[in-house]
Amino acid sequence: MILQNYNPSIMRAFVCVLLLGVSFRTLDARAGEKASGNEQLWYSQPARVWHEALPLGNSRLGAMVYGGTGVEEIQLNEETFWSGGPHNNNSTTALQHLEEVRRLIFDGKEKEAEDLVNREFIKGPHGMKYLTLGSLKMHFGHEAATDYRRELDLQRAVCTTSYDYRQVHFTRTAFTSLADSILVLHIQSSQRGALSFGLRHDSPLLPAQRSASVDDRGRGLLVSRIRGVEHEGIASALTAECRMVVKTDGQVTAAADSLTVHAATYATIYVSAATNFVNYHDVSGDAEARNRSRLEAAMRLSLNQLVKRHTKCYQEQYGRVALRLTAAASALETSQRLAQFYDDGCKDLGLVELMFNYGRYLLISSSQPGTQPSTLQGIWNDKTNEAWDSKYTININTEMNYWPAEVCGLTEAAEPLYDMIRDLSVTGAETARVMYGCRGWVAHHNTDLWRIAGPVDGAFWGMFPNGGAWLSTHLWEHYLFSQDSDFLRKYYPILRGVALFYLDYMVERDGQLLVVPSVSPEHGGRGKNSPICAACTMDNQIVRDALANALQAAVQLKEDRELQDELWNALGKLPPMKVGQYGQLQEWREDIDDPRDEHRHISHLYGLYPSAQITPFLTPDLWQAARVTLQQRGDQATGWSLGWKTCFWARMFDGNHAYKIISNLLRLLPDDSKVRDFPDGRTYPNLFDAHPPFQIDGNFGVTAGIAEMLLQSHDGALNLLPALPDAWTQGCIRGFRARGGYKVDITWLEGKLQTATIYPSRTGILRLRCRCPLDKGVLIKRYEDLGLYEYELQVKRGKEMRLKGM
Repeated sequence: MILQNYNPSIMRAFVCVLLLGVSFRTLDARAGEKASGNEQLWYSQPARVWHEALPLGNSRLGAMVYGGTGVEEIQLNEETFWSGGPHNNNSTTALQHLEEVRRLIFDGKEKEAEDLVNREFIKGPHGMKYLTLGSLKMHFGHEAATDYRRELDLQRAVCTTSYDYRQVHFTRTAFTSLADSILVLHIQSSQRGALSFGLRHDSPLLPAQRSASVDDRGRGLLVSRIRGVEHEGIASALTAECRMVVKTDGQVTAAADSLTVHAATYATIYVSAATNFVNYHDVSGDAEARNRSRLEAAMRLSLNQLVKRHTKCYQEQYGRVALRLTAAASALETSQRLAQFYDDGCKDLGLVELMFNYGRYLLISSSQPGTQPSTLQGIWNDKTNEAWDSKYTININTEMNYWPAEVCGLTEAAEPLYDMIRDLSVTGAETARVMYGCRGWVAHHNTDLWRIAGPVDGAFWGMFPNGGAWLSTHLWEHYLFSQDSDFLRKYYPILRGVALFYLDYMVERDGQLLVVPSVSPEHGGRGKNSPICAACTMDNQIVRDALANALQAAVQLKEDRELQDELWNALGKLPPMKVGQYGQLQEWREDIDDPRDEHRHISHLYGLYPSAQITPFLTPDLWQAARVTLQQRGDQATGWSLGWKTCFWARMFDGNHAYKIISNLLRLLPDDSKVRDFPDGRTYPNLFDAHPPFQIDGNFGVTAGIAEMLLQSHDGALNLLPALPDAWTQGCIRGFRARGGYKVDITWLEGKLQTATIYPSRTGILRLRCRCPLDKGVLIKRYEDLGLYEYELQVKRGKEMRLKGM
């Protein structure tokens, strides 16, 4: 059965609804308030492995704090310390073989097409590696410590380790300052002169040049310079410097490459790291000058001033949004809560709160204006050869990293993503021209610090010409949330460039425009010996968004009249989504889905989430087909896939099923060596998401999914509590953002809406849906099968609208 779901009149109406204006008002951060059990991670022993260490970050500098008493280790990363140097990976032979590849695909010879793509399109290199900066190690010799506790306070982004040793109380406080771009570690003893320790920096990348000295004011200086590495024939162009200053009331002595603090009551260690990276084509920076500047500025401030500046900057973002599902506070440490959650019937709702708050914390800590976007592991990586190079996988994972940004009010955190998209629109223009003879720009399924845009790894994974287009949808989404016309005008050329690429790249066949060659990410159909295909469902969905976004932007900005007509025409020729023989949404043009296949990638449901092409209101048959697909794919998957499934089930208005997926995600995996013993483990003790191995996108995916369960705004209306699980009987949200620029607060009790407060900044008509009657507004429709009421309300700029459930 074929469903032609494109209709110009529906599209125009949809555009008009989405262009409703408005902005949001910021909640005050709760400065000084003690963190609740659902806003802190805590443990009664030091970390034994990296997946137990606690992450700190200011986007430039990442740190994993182990909290050891004999030896403390703080593993470090600097956001621009990658292998290789400026380069591109565009094949110069692809274009001359492009038509042959297409012919083979249309003739049903997909394996021959794949082999040709591997020979002529994908010649390497295949992306550079994100590297570790090594570790700061402090030797205390306090192995027999008692009354131990380490914790990460999500309200303040501060990590604290405390314990007693020989009747002396020791406290270490660490934070990576968002305001001052350094790591600060303050160590305090309760007894005068009881603090002594050695300090050095170790790196697995050799040779590392280290030096130690003491200045005339008694301050210790430890400097480590680390050369990057060559990778796949690309010579290293980067050198990192890690510079550490120790200030103490004790005595500091220096050896060749280490410092020792003697008989102190306190010591404060200031750490800055940098490389010579300027941008993807410029490596002329001065790492030493950057470090000196940051350290000199920071050390003019008192410790108290540094803490206040950091927490103020952090809380300005973190404090905008709040979620409460329970008033109960668990007395268990975090790893025990996680270990018991599933077996105890998933009753610890505070752990769900904690995961939501942790996702926001991680995004703030790993992505800030003027820095690099969050990688496959955020900014935290302890290896020189991490899985998938810890780079940017842009066939789902990088996009998922930023799904919580808008709804959680973290607009600043998304700026590095926009900067990378701008870079790719430049490098990807060369890729489009050289490899495909197309206008516009393209990026495939991976990129890195150097903004490569060609395909990598092999045709099975890399022949995906939609990565750049998918990234570009984040630009349009930001406009929908912010209603910022200046932003739209700034980035319109990028949206336009994506559309131009598709207009040139697609092939018309039987009256339809087809993306070819392509793949449905990392997956092939039943009976096929290759995933290489023409116009899989995800291709068509991403193209539909790319063309529609460029068209809507052009209309809004009154640009490119002729291009508007061309885009309208192309939209009408895209292949429709289809329902297959099992009632499923087809992943390919052919009906070759396997109903027993539980593959982690459910790419053809992109139209359900994050896109808005599949809804029960505009495409009810496709919506039901998406449900069948979800049921066929099952409720287990890799960690990041469970994050996506949470979002999917939220869009299906099935809160109980979404919560089941969250519950499957919240299952302990102690570390990667225990995978056989914990086959269903999907979360490490420090609450990092487990693919396994560690991928941070699952943390961000479930954060976005929790928000999507409580507020939706993708289809032209605000939907309040659209997927509330039975187990979440009461709670509240504050400060959630919605498309159109709204900010929303909601409270509920016994599973029913109690109050909702809408904050508009433009006068107009608001369409709103919920599962109960409201005390205000005009009821315009009831969806009996969905249990929904739909209202229209007149809202006025600057005047909050308070509603009560009846």
